[in-house]
Amino acid sequence: MKVLFAYNEHRGGGGSNNATRATMEALGAAGIEIETFRRSSRDLPTNGWGRLRAGTSAFHAPESLRAFERQLEAFRPDVVHAYELFPLISPRILGACTRRGVPVVMSTDDFRLTCPVRTHLRDGRVCTECLDGREYRAVLHNCRGNMAESIVLAGYAAMVRKLGLFSDHVTTFIAPSRFTCDWLVDKARIPRERIAVLAPVVDLPAEASDPANGTYVGFAGRIVPEKGIRTFAEAARISGLPFRLSRHESYFDAPELSQGLETVVTHDRSGLEAFYRGARMIVLPSLWFETFGLAAAEAMSHGIPAIGSRMGAIVELIEDGVDGFLFEPGDAQDLAAKVTRLWSDPGLSRRMGAAARIKAAQWQRASHVENVRAIYEKAVADRMGGQAR
Repeated sequence: MKVLFAYNEHRGGGGSNNATRATMEALGAAGIEIETFRRSSRDLPTNGWGRLRAGTSAFHAPESLRAFERQLEAFRPDVVHAYELFPLISPRILGACTRRGVPVVMSTDDFRLTCPVRTHLRDGRVCTECLDGREYRAVLHNCRGNMAESIVLAGYAAMVRKLGLFSDHVTTFIAPSRFTCDWLVDKARIPRERIAVLAPVVDLPAEASDPANGTYVGFAGRIVPEKGIRTFAEAARISGLPFRLSRHESYFDAPELSQGLETVVTHDRSGLEAFYRGARMIVLPSLWFETFGLAAAEAMSHGIPAIGSRMGAIVELIEDGVDGFLFEPGDAQDLAAKVTRLWSDPGLSRRMGAAARIKAAQWQRASHVENVRAIYEKAVADRMGGQAR
């Protein structure tokens, strides 16, 4: 089987980029022939010219469309696997696939289909005002904090909806959790039979860590408001325990959010894994509906228990009282209490860590490849069936 991956890398990195690369690596190692059509937002200047180029490319990117069509003709894939396309890849590439009879599988690692800014978060609270064709509300509220960017994002969301660029040309959507699947059905009106639920790749280390030996409460990921960094910092102050942040060197840094917490900058995969193994627990304090929660899942694979907000897919990821704890979103007092309880009970920490590692075994590379291959084969069969009709 031949698969062409199409995706635009986020400037600030994150779990979505990591999940994309992990899937490609796993499929390549399994003998599936792959090529990539990649653009990166890091190639854009950070000034006004960069914003202008991003805005115009989102609506009209003839260069990316022509380049994609050339690669499509040359490679002749059986399937195109798309991820995030905004802003440098024209969503019209999906129509080009339909015209050539090539099925498209699209991973939905965020809420691009239902929210112009992808997070359903505004002013620190969940927001769903743009559902049902009301993208203009992102402009009224200036959801990006920059009116030009808010206009571009609202316009882009309206364009792909009205032209059916996703709904008409994607054969199968991949949701990383049941929560995300249900959201797409209820809010984006995607038929359930066109959605496959598949978690990202999470490798299982050969040996587990002993969480009772951990020396800090950890957070790993992008230091951005929707990740609940302020809640994390406030819980550190309340509990008086050592809290530590980890971010990759390519991720944005926001000292005003971390409020003086010690930050570990990692440069590669081994650095991140060392951060997981040194923690007594990992916290996922998100304020938005996480579609999966990759950082917590990776920590769990090392035998490190997780504490997460009681919302979105985190409720699926962490079984409260079994492999971690859930706390009320944004409630630093509740988070501090759960952290303190786990910190002060080494036996509980070990039991939860062992349960977390058992759960993580289901996300290993071999089973992921098998499931992705089955999704591709079904997409090909569905597309051929549609053409026959």
